[in-house]
Amino acid sequence: MNGVGPLEPGEGTQARDGATPLRPRGRLEQHLRRHRRAAVATAATAAVLAGGGHLYATRPQPEPPAPPPYPAQAVSVEYLGPDPAGGGTPADGFRFAVRLTVRSGPPVTLTRLGQPSPGLSVTSEPAAPFPTKRDSPRKITVTLRVTECGKAPRNAGLPFLDVTLRNTRAIQVHSYILGDRYAQDLSEAVRTACDNDSV
Repeated sequence: MNGVGPLEPGEGTQARDGATPLRPRGRLEQHLRRHRRAAVATAATAAVLAGGGHLYATRPQPEPPAPPPYPAQAVSVEYLGPDPAGGGTPADGFRFAVRLTVRSGPPVTLTRLGQPSPGLSVTSEPAAPFPTKRDSPRKITVTLRVTECGKAPRNAGLPFLDVTLRNTRAIQVHSYILGDRYAQDLSEAVRTACDNDSV
């Protein structure tokens, strides 16, 4: 044998280029090789969904709407004066009118109307309970009757009406001071009723 050149493999042998021999692949490896694209696509989809879920969960939340005002904050009660139109002033009391106005928020229901003196009783027209909507003032005729002169306020300084109000936020009892004119009219009516022998 003479010559220069690379060695040639003999019969029944294979040439090696310095590489490791190929070994037979296992089932899992063969399966992964065949489905590599699907596996990569599945992994990418899972990563995108996880990232999107995190972004959705941590997104800024819009401010919740402000709650409606408490009913006593949204309602005003104004004294309108004596109201003889509702059947005349009773000999044992006083009939007057007030205006109830809902300035803001949802409708407010007047559920009860009263006053603190044990010597007076109160009725109203319309009779409670009744609703009042925003910007739709309602005139209420109130009749106070003297039931016991000894407990009636003859010189009421700042008499008030107790009003129970309800809206979608709360139920509140609020006392409305109706002013000097109301105090004078009420004192005069009580004095007149108690000077008569009707009570």
